[in-house]
Amino acid sequence: MLNMQTTQRTTQEWQQLDAAHHMHPFSDMGSLNKAGSRVITRAKGVYLWDSNGNKIIDGMAGLWCVNVGYGRQELADAARDQMLELPYYNTFFKTTHPPVIELSQQLSELTPDGFNHFFYCNSGSEGNDTVLRIVHQYWAALGKPQRKVVISRINGYHGSTIAGASLGGMGYMHEQMPSKVENIVHIHQPYWYGEAAEGVTPEAFGKARAAELEAKILELGADNVAAFIGEPFQGAGGVIFPPESYWPEIQRICDKYGILLVADEVIGGFGRTGEWFAHQHFGFKPDIMTLAKGLTSGYVPMGAVAIHDKVALPIIEAGDFNHGMTYSGHPVAAAVALANIAILRDGGVVDQVKNETGPYFQKSLREALSSSPIIGEIHGTGLVAGMQLCEEKNPRKRFANGGDVGLICRDHCFGNNLIMRATGDRMLLSPPLVISRTEIDELVDKAARCIALTAKDLGY
Repeated sequence: MLNMQTTQRTTQEWQQLDAAHHMHPFSDMGSLNKAGSRVITRAKGVYLWDSNGNKIIDGMAGLWCVNVGYGRQELADAARDQMLELPYYNTFFKTTHPPVIELSQQLSELTPDGFNHFFYCNSGSEGNDTVLRIVHQYWAALGKPQRKVVISRINGYHGSTIAGASLGGMGYMHEQMPSKVENIVHIHQPYWYGEAAEGVTPEAFGKARAAELEAKILELGADNVAAFIGEPFQGAGGVIFPPESYWPEIQRICDKYGILLVADEVIGGFGRTGEWFAHQHFGFKPDIMTLAKGLTSGYVPMGAVAIHDKVALPIIEAGDFNHGMTYSGHPVAAAVALANIAILRDGGVVDQVKNETGPYFQKSLREALSSSPIIGEIHGTGLVAGMQLCEEKNPRKRFANGGDVGLICRDHCFGNNLIMRATGDRMLLSPPLVISRTEIDELVDKAARCIALTAKDLGY
């Protein structure tokens, strides 16, 4: 809790201090400081309150992460109890502790067969850095150290560290990096709406984009390629769901050439699609998974890499794995993760997303928005959706200034006490998994209102 002096500050005072001392992620600080940041002061369930008393429905679960909603006493108690028992100890130097042991055992039960080993870090970005270390150590252990190249996708997102951003395929991030990690190459994304030629079916497009992986492997030489990494659905890139033909082909190609398949489950993991992990919705089988966000519902920072026995055992047998962080397997984070998993599992949250609230959310969105003149596509499953803003529906035509249109819509969301994210010309929703039907109605109604206001601004 803040002390009396700080709780008595005005919004303007908070904004002035923020502008004077705080650098925000992914922000134009000059314009933000002039406008003033929105100051969030408390939260409960699926709602936030700002310093002016506005009640805001959070359609993005924080940053894709607050799966069990805000204000869960179980998670606060888990953190407090663990802080009093063992607030910190490292997992270096032949040492471990009960929370990280119990969490690893629990994750081995939740993840698909064969995932029995877990390496811990503090975020998804660090998790994907760790993936690179694991992949290269694996091939070195097998006597094939020349297998170094990792293939990723344009417009994929794998974090904002140097390694994570190198893996990701977002050019605007690459432009600000003084150097990039070598041995990383990119192929095109499976974004049918935005990139398929007119008349090309989603099935044909999915197969064609998957075929780029095989072409790239052959170009580089299969003996030089270590792994392919992808988000089951692209999150920060716009909630882009690949055509159904895509992932089966990616799986076939990785199997054919013996390439490791890495699923970045940072956003999709822990129930977002109605499955525990998003790759299960798409029906493929990764060798490595990156986990974070929903692992602790964002209450404390924690990431992990889940490693299939096929990959883990050769590394274990090879000797030292020289990688780790001060907070790898932090006991408080592990205790919170355990309490969070208990809510998702024992409270039936993931099952509810799959069978009740997820289908209701998807149906409600389509009923409310499909007739909008500026919505060309609604894609998603469970409690995640991407809505494509378009200039024309048929033939499909995106706005030339799509990013500007997305920001117009986002500004209307601000004004209507809704958190809905804009990524270019796509509007994104990913609410807490505990959202009720009544709250879904409110969320969808506000989203429809903001999109209608955007259409009006554009002259529709």
